Parts: sequence; C-alpha cells; structure tokens
Amino acid sequence: MRVLIAGLGNMGLAHALAHHHHQDAQIVGLVNRSGTIEHAKLQGYPLFTDFYKALAETKPDIAVIATYSDSHAEFAIAAMEAGAHVFIEKPIATNVADARRVVECAKRLNRKLVVGYILRHHPSWVRLIAEARGLGGPYVFRLNLNQQSDGATWETHKALMQTTSPIVDCGVHYVDVMCQITDARPLRVHGMGLRLSDEIAPDMYNYGQFQVIFADGSVGWYEAGWGPMMSETAFFVKDIISPHGSVSITDGNKGKSDDVDGHTKVGSILVHRRSGDERIDMPDEPGHMELCAAEQAHLIHAIQTDLDLSRHMQDAVQSLAICLAADESIRTRRVIELEDIP
Repeated sequence: MRVLIAGLGNMGLAHALAHHHHQDAQIVGLVNRSGTIEHAKLQGYPLFTDFYKALAETKPDIAVIATYSDSHAEFAIAAMEAGAHVFIEKPIATNVADARRVVECAKRLNRKLVVGYILRHHPSWVRLIAEARGLGGPYVFRLNLNQQSDGATWETHKALMQTTSPIVDCGVHYVDVMCQITDARPLRVHGMGLRLSDEIAPDMYNYGQFQVIFADGSVGWYEAGWGPMMSETAFFVKDIISPHGSVSITDGNKGKSDDVDGHTKVGSILVHRRSGDERIDMPDEPGHMELCAAEQAHLIHAIQTDLDLSRHMQDAVQSLAICLAADESIRTRRVIELEDIP
C-alpha cells in the first residue's frame, strides 16, 4: 500500500519507521514543513513541505497525519476525498464539529479511519481495562499525566498549546480508558486550570484537572500539566476503584515525567479485593516504537479485512468531546452538561 506521512515529529517519525519496516507498505512521500529528514533510514524518500501537493502527486492508499492538531481535520478530509484511508494522531480535531465532519467523511466515502489511541494497542492496558471491568462498577477513576518539560520538549509543548491544552492533548487517551471501563454515558464535566508560565498565550493554561460524572454513577478525575515548573512527584497516577476492590498501576513510569516511552509502561498491575491482593506482572512490554508499529499494522489489517471501525470512531469523538467540555469548563468557570455526545 502506498503511504504518505505528514509530520515528522516524535509520533510521525515513529509511524514513518513503522511503514518503512512493514512488508505491505511502501512510503511514497514524507511531508515536513522544515523541508528536512534527519533520520538515516528515511533518507531517499520523496520529501514535501506542502501536504496538498504531496497528496496530489503521490496518490497514496494511506495518509498518516501526525501534524499539529489544528490541521488534523482538514488534512484527513482532503486525504479521504483523494481516495486514501487515514491514520490520524489524537486528538482527531480541535473541536467536536470538525471531529464529526471527519467521521462522517469516512463513513460517506467508505474509508478506514484509525485515530492514534496508542493504549488500545498495549497488551498491559488491555489487561488493566479487563481486570477493572471484571470488578464491576460504578467506578472511581484517578488518572493523571504531568510532565516536567524543559528545553526542546518544553518548546514542543508550547507549540502544541497554541491550539490545544494539556488536558485535551493527553486527556483523550485516559478518558477513552474511563469510557471503555464504565461503558456508560458521560453526563457532566467540571474543570479547573491555571496558567503557570508567561511563555504561553494569556488565554491558555498549562495545568488543568477535571471531574467527569457518568450515568452509572462512576466518577473520574484527570490531571495534566506541562512545563519546567511541574513536579516529578506523583506525576503518573493510574488508579481505578469499585465497590469490589481496585486496580492500579504500581510500577509504571519511574523515570522522568517527560519520557514518552514511560507514559505507556505498566510494569505490574495490582488487583485488590477484600479477599486479598493479586499482583499481575507484565514483562516484556512493548516500547513506543513497537506500539506505533502495532497501530499502523492495525490500520493495514482494517483495510485488508474491511474491519468495522464505527465504534472506534464514535469513541474518538466521545473522548474528545469530554475533554473539550472540561476545557470549556475551565475557561467559563461553570459545569458543562454533556447532552449531545454520541
């Protein structure tokens, strides 16, 4: 399959290398606005600085979109209208209306659309979700991912915050986990946040947290912050509680909080019941590159087998809608009702 990759940052580079090594993929173009390719294995592929020109000239079967969030929706729709199936990094768009436009385009044109929810491809997170569902709800979700970022990572975070707050960019992953476990309709969200740096726009905040309430009574808390001022203490909390016990990640990211490879690490899962505790070790966990390869392999499999991705697309819109409602709550200082989420 002919593959065009747009964006060669941390995620785009990993996706490009995944297709470089996949036996059923042929990279026909790379799009990078800097006009450079730094990775040795990607040298020699056609390089573009303009996505639309690349799309017209390469005519790909697959478009991988790993650019900044504000271009996701338009690039995805253009690619699908040009005949390509699409992998798009999260979030699917910067607003719910655009997210729905992307999904509607995929359905109308019968294109496969996979959104970059990397935890769905991680065997340890799949096991964690299964163990939590096995306990039965309603649930309390205590999840966070704070990153003490400096240097180049802080520059990347500042660039992301031109359009997307930390609780939206990172939060969609963990809200998606909440939704998979409870499988209940979200009802309302209450968020709060704070601008902790004068290096970001006056109307943006680099620390936020929110609470979401579900129809089954489950309640979720999520927290995310970026910047050199963030604490390295308790930056990686993954805790799920039910009337029958709890499921927790106990040996997750023990390195620095801005270590991308550590954000998916589980190490071991502690399942607590009144009858006693069970520790489930998860050895040989896949790293960041292996997970990106699994995502791209999933897209190719979905195309080859005509896999129904309707629920996946619906879930991507739902998790984004919850996080954007939290963002709205922070900005308006009021509770947001979630009546229109699919």
